[in-house]
Amino acid sequence: MEIINRKQRMASIARKLRRESKTVGFVPTMGALHEGHLTLVKEARQMSDIVIVSIFVNPTQFGPGEDFERYPRDLTADAAMLAEYEVDYVFAPDTDEIYIPGFSTYVYVEGLTETLEGASRPGHFRGVATVVTILLNTVRPDLAFFGSKDAQQVGVVKRLTRDLGFETEIVVVPTVREESGLAMSSRNAYLNEDERQKASILYQALREAKLAFKNGERNASAIAQIVEDKIATEPLARIDYVAVVSNDDLEPIDKIADSEVLVAVAVRFGKVRLIDNVILNRKQ
Repeated sequence: MEIINRKQRMASIARKLRRESKTVGFVPTMGALHEGHLTLVKEARQMSDIVIVSIFVNPTQFGPGEDFERYPRDLTADAAMLAEYEVDYVFAPDTDEIYIPGFSTYVYVEGLTETLEGASRPGHFRGVATVVTILLNTVRPDLAFFGSKDAQQVGVVKRLTRDLGFETEIVVVPTVREESGLAMSSRNAYLNEDERQKASILYQALREAKLAFKNGERNASAIAQIVEDKIATEPLARIDYVAVVSNDDLEPIDKIADSEVLVAVAVRFGKVRLIDNVILNRKQ
């Protein structure tokens, strides 16, 4: 496994791999790796000749007062973990490799980025779309792997690659959960033991939404209320939003028909903000 810090070097290797007709699988991360990331890596390993993982804490997707400075960083530990999974290259650039001096070009995906996380974290998806564009342009992978926990991010990246003509196929991997049901996230490390235990209320609430849907509930506001009521039973939880929207364009809906519907939540436990979701009417 080779660790690469320079964008030019990564691009050179990517060109060589394309000349050799290797199938390249790419897993973009911000490090602080956990089983959720490793599931993406395992999927990439199965589907690709070459696996490249990026580790880059992207400053442009953090807003004022967010946790950029304290976001966990341990490249040595992350690299050791990835070596066990036969990753071929780790792309771990410094900030000025991605955002060169005088950088002034950003990518903005209209519509999808203006609701849910986009409304709560203005500018977040501009940062995500910009860094994903840079990474895809550098690595030029055949396949890129993302987790479904970040459902809105997946939608943004899919729209981005479609609109800008990237040939990369976006592969979405199901959310990996802790034994309690809590969705795995690097930010879970911020939770104390009590908060971590009680944060499983998110999963419990989403399961109640799935059960209500299975039992015939089709009113979107009723589904949202079920989720809110369940989360409200946990005093530590402070709801940012509960939304029931079309999974295609994230637009609010009144009634659940035949298309996929996303039930998304963002909830704070102390200083930690967690997101999770479930899809109703999932197409196989």
